[in-house]
Amino acid sequence: MRREHRPIYWKRIERFIDKTYAEHFVVPHFDAVGQGCGFQNARYIEVIGPRVSLGDYVQIAALPDNSVRFTAWGTGPGLGKITVGDYSVINPGARISSGCEIVIGKNALFASNVHLSDTDWHGLYDRVHDHGGSRPIVLEDNVWLGEGVMVGKGVTIGKNSVVAARSVVVRDVPPNVVVAGNPAKVVKELDGTRDFYSHSDVLTRESDYVARLQNLEQEMTKDNTLLGMLRYLLFPNRND
Repeated sequence: MRREHRPIYWKRIERFIDKTYAEHFVVPHFDAVGQGCGFQNARYIEVIGPRVSLGDYVQIAALPDNSVRFTAWGTGPGLGKITVGDYSVINPGARISSGCEIVIGKNALFASNVHLSDTDWHGLYDRVHDHGGSRPIVLEDNVWLGEGVMVGKGVTIGKNSVVAARSVVVRDVPPNVVVAGNPAKVVKELDGTRDFYSHSDVLTRESDYVARLQNLEQEMTKDNTLLGMLRYLLFPNRND
């Protein structure tokens, strides 16, 4: 598809259906969901187990072939807990699995196919029971995890740090650095004295942000019609 073919009213109907589905079938599975949270393709967002909470304005996007899954399944009382901080963005394919505790700070940015697991789930020799192979994961504020990143048990990633695509993080990451590789190592230092512009800043500093997005969408779809959309679906061509 080269351009959007849906009329604006059709897109709004789809969003209304998605929002209604999320509120009825997805939100009740979380322990808590803050204000302003958004769920795109909510049918493909799974919550397994108790003690999974979202802060304010968290955005989660899934795809039909790339779902998002939260799993909190500890082997002891109160274990298995996931907390996602305010203004975080989680993209398709994320797998966040906790047998202990995972704490994600504010303004976290997850690219597609990021995996976090704070436990081995079983022992090396006893592959039925978990013999203490769990340690918490902590992502401090404004952490960015690139495409396909994997974060293992007991890891803390410091404030503002970036993990490059396909990296495997098995040791703590200090604040204000870029790490890459398997195992991930520091490849660049960031200037911690500079301002970092994050998702929360967009919503709090740019009061007209939502209105600008709506105007842009209106402009991009102004010539779209239902017949045109149906023609595209049934008889697409190289101009579509």
